[in-house]
Amino acid sequence: MAADACFPAFGRFDADSFLRDYWQKRPLLIRNPWAGWRNPLEPDELAGLACEDGVEARLVVHGADGWSLEHGPIPEDRFGELGTDPWTLLVQAVDQHVPEVAALIEPFRFVPDWRIDDVMVSYASDGGGVGPHFDRYDVFLVQGLGRRRWRVGGPCDEASELLPHGQLRLLARLDPIDEWVLEPGDILYLPPGIAHDGIAVGDDCMTYSVGFRAPSRRELLAGWAEGEPDLPGEDERYEDPDLVRQANPGEIAASALDRLYRLAGGAGERAEFARWFGEYASTPKYPEIDWRPEEPLEPGELRALAADGVPLARNPASRFCFLREGSSIVLFADGVGTECRDACAAFAERLCAETSLVLDPAAPEAVLDLVADLVNQGCLAFDEDG
Repeated sequence: MAADACFPAFGRFDADSFLRDYWQKRPLLIRNPWAGWRNPLEPDELAGLACEDGVEARLVVHGADGWSLEHGPIPEDRFGELGTDPWTLLVQAVDQHVPEVAALIEPFRFVPDWRIDDVMVSYASDGGGVGPHFDRYDVFLVQGLGRRRWRVGGPCDEASELLPHGQLRLLARLDPIDEWVLEPGDILYLPPGIAHDGIAVGDDCMTYSVGFRAPSRRELLAGWAEGEPDLPGEDERYEDPDLVRQANPGEIAASALDRLYRLAGGAGERAEFARWFGEYASTPKYPEIDWRPEEPLEPGELRALAADGVPLARNPASRFCFLREGSSIVLFADGVGTECRDACAAFAERLCAETSLVLDPAAPEAVLDLVADLVNQGCLAFDEDG
């Protein structure tokens, strides 16, 4: 299903003003900006995903004895055993399994693709939540079904007092500055480090968390320098409060690379760092999953599918981005970089801008070879059903 068919561009939202006034600066409540919101996933489907092997899921229960956490896969009969204590089911990267949820990312691509992490989906019973906490990343919290009351506090850091718990990082206290009840289609944006607590108001409360990545200095040095750095104090993270919209969300902009290179201490050659970061940023969230087709795509089959106008669709689990290097670009897909020139470069840019496209059967051989490689790598597939 095409992204724009599920979630067209926001009808009442100015992305440029948002980036200028709110991104990485302060929270914002956005009352239902969709042209027509509809919940993309049923609660039973989410529960089914949580029972599967290879799907990252958690169950949080708030009982008389405090907070408890269970990791997935969740046994199917566990849901029938849950009593009256408030509980929340959380499933990571649902966008990799449900195309309609993957489409939810499209309206938020005024932020560069390399910054996008995944869409986590939560379901909560009446009074359910995960407790007061803060995150180290930006997030858009989209209310899907039911209602949720959000209490939002001030900024937190590593010195903020936490409750004693072996698995959950819960704030010992939250002094709310704002409080809102979100209805279906409403969105709450939270910058990194802001205290918040969401509690379901009634049953069938579903929330979609569009989360973003912010590499830390430690992560960059560990990957780039291939060793665990000994860094004292709090680990600094990537920040871009001056972010502006790009012509192509798939590009890793030179300004971002400059900032990342400085965060990594300016070690080594910048050009080599840029290539490494493209591989790093495009590595799949779950690289152990093999998405390659059972049989490699043959050149003749590729041309036939292109001639029939069968659309090419990006694998929602794959990550695409590109760097500019003079007159050429380097396309990165799932951690593999490919240098592209001329028509191949133009196609690669289009591939990073669009999640689905139709391949011209008369495209140059270099373009067809690139498509074949990406299909056989599991990054692209011909969508013969769509």
